[in-house]
Parts: sequence; structure tokens; C-alpha cells
Amino acid sequence: MTVAAEGVAGVAPPSARLIVPALGVTQIMAWGSSYYLPAVLAQPIAADTGWPLTWVVGGLSLGLLVAGLAAPFIGRQIHNYGGRPVLIASALLLAAGQLGLAASPNLPVFIAAWLVTGLGMSAGLYDAAFSTLGRLYGQGARQHITTLTLFGGFASTVCWPLSAFFLHELGWRGACVAYAAIQLLVCLSIYLFAIPREQRNGVGDSATTAATERDGPSPFPVFILLAATITIASMLSTVMSVHLLSILQARDITLAAAVALGALVGPSQVGARFIEILVGKYHHPIWTKVASVSFLALGLGLLWGHFPIIALTLVFYGAGIGLESIARATLPLVLFGARNYAPIMGRLARPSLIAQAAAPTIGTYLILWLGADGALATLVAVACVNVLLVLCLFGATARSA
Repeated sequence: MTVAAEGVAGVAPPSARLIVPALGVTQIMAWGSSYYLPAVLAQPIAADTGWPLTWVVGGLSLGLLVAGLAAPFIGRQIHNYGGRPVLIASALLLAAGQLGLAASPNLPVFIAAWLVTGLGMSAGLYDAAFSTLGRLYGQGARQHITTLTLFGGFASTVCWPLSAFFLHELGWRGACVAYAAIQLLVCLSIYLFAIPREQRNGVGDSATTAATERDGPSPFPVFILLAATITIASMLSTVMSVHLLSILQARDITLAAAVALGALVGPSQVGARFIEILVGKYHHPIWTKVASVSFLALGLGLLWGHFPIIALTLVFYGAGIGLESIARATLPLVLFGARNYAPIMGRLARPSLIAQAAAPTIGTYLILWLGADGALATLVAVACVNVLLVLCLFGATARSA
């Protein structure tokens, strides 16, 4: 497939110099006010309210479950109406969810607020932003998607200290209100004024797409393989993001040292994405996918094997999950085309988000039953299976590549 010089609608797309940085800012704040929020606020919320910590943290899991269930619907809405109205809805939903968290008098209301936040996550995190770029720029979106992930890599770097500041100055309820204000004053304004309106897709659009994008590898087996590899990678990265410090501490590493080692993951993600920006235009994104699962398996394998330089294992691991964010967005664009990109991203996001919702609990039970090394051995085995699945995907897409 060739890179289109025009958007999906056949008209010159708007300048990405404004849209990509604008989406980058909103991605940082959307991730910070949802996915990364419990990392800083969960313990203070549990201490202040007396609610069980497992349920306080479990709110995020339930939000991710809702996000996964809603993802195909979100993809269809972006396909039909463009990303602007969906992203506007995401800012409103995330703000409503944060205000609900801040005002929650009891645990059921707190959980309900996380369900609203989950809808906002489905409409406003990576998959929705990627789909918006795909609809605006067609095959030309690949480079812009890669650049956007570079912004997203700074979400925890920016928002964990910001959350800590809000917590110190305003308390946990005030922190939630502050994030709601950011969604309404910053993100909503960006969506209203920086993201262009798009024409609604016609009824005949899908029929035209089916006729023009029928060539290439058989869509169903390729889609199943791609969905499986994305889902496995999402599960692995979520388990590790939740339990990495515990795994390191099980090796008699102090908490401070474990935190310092864990801090290497973020820069490794950003570094790998930056390299992909430089070289991505010279290769098919299947190679990005191969590199991502290989680095992920290598990092986990070295960590399980007690490789003496732990920092290096985490650099490999971070590079793997950093490239995965790019591969999961750019590979469907090339394999299935731009016209149905948003619905396909929605369908791919559902199992991935559901796996992320279940992953923290899975990781907890693995550590309880098998210990830290046994849990790591299981993750390494799953990562190696994912490498084999990607090699099958590579074979299925060889002619396209």
C-alpha cells in the first residue's frame, strides 16, 4: 500500500504541526487523570475513607473493562463522524468521572464514577487519538501516530508529580477536582478549537472500502493474530507496571533502589519511540512489531534469569512496550487500510483493554501461588508464545510487507 497524500475524505488534511502536539497535550492529561491516577491517590483514598485498597485500585480495573466493552462503539463513531465529537465527549466524561470521584460519599458511588471514567478512557486515550489521526491523514498518519506516542510516553513523568502536588495542596478529592478542571479548561478547549470538523461518512463508504481494500492477506486470520498479539502484550505490560516493584523487592532490593530501577522504563519507552520516528519510514511496521515483542521477551527473560545488570533488562523491557504502542497503531493501518481504520482499532482495543482490566489480579495470584520468580517464568513463557504468534503474523503478511 502506498502512503496517501490526502485524508480519507479525499481532501487536503489539516496541518499536523498543530494537531499532533495538541493531541499530545490532551493525551498526557487524559492518561494522567485516569490510568495513572491510582498510583498516587489509591493509598491516600483508602487511608482517608477506610475503603479496602483492593476496591479503590479495582475501580481502575472496572473502568478499563467498561472502556474495552465500549471500544468498538467508539471506533464506529469516529469512523462515521470523525474524532472531534468523540474526543469532546471524552473530556466531558473524564471530567464527570473525576468530579464523581471527588464527591463520592461511599464506595458504590466511587466505583460508579470509575465506570464513567472508563467511558472517557475509551473515547479519549490512545486508540481514539490514533483513529482520529487515521481518519484525518489516511496512510500518511503513520508518522504522526509515532510522534503522538512520544508525547504519551511522558504522561506518568508529568502527571505523577502533578498528582502528588495536588494531593499535598488540595487533598485527594481536590486533586480529582483539579483534573476535572484541566479536562474542561484545557483538553475540551483543545478539542473544540484545534481538531477540525469532518464530514460524516456516507452509507456507501464501507461498500467502497470493501471493494478497494480486498487485496492482500486474508483479513480474518490476520486480524485474529494481530488481536491476540496486542492483547498478550497489553496484559504483560500491565502486570509488570503493577507488580514490577514487588518483583524487584523480592530479590532483596530496597524500595528506593527498585523505584530508581523502575524509573528506567519510561525513558526507554521514549528512546525507542524516538528511534522509530527516525527510521520508521524506511520499513514496514511488521518489523516494529517483531522488535517490540522480541525486546519484551528478552527483557523479561533476562530479568527472570537473574541477569546481573538489572538496569539493562528493564531497558529492553521498556523499549519493547514503547515500540508496542506504535506497532498496535500503525500495523492495522497498513494491513487493513485507512477507511475502516477506526472501527478496526475499536475491535482490536476491546480484548486488549479487558486483558488490562484483569491483568493486575492475574499478576497478584501468580505471585501468591508461584512466587516472584515463578510469576516471571510464566510471563516469559507467554512472551515467547507472543513472539511465535508475531512470526506467524509476519508470514501471513509477507506479501504485503
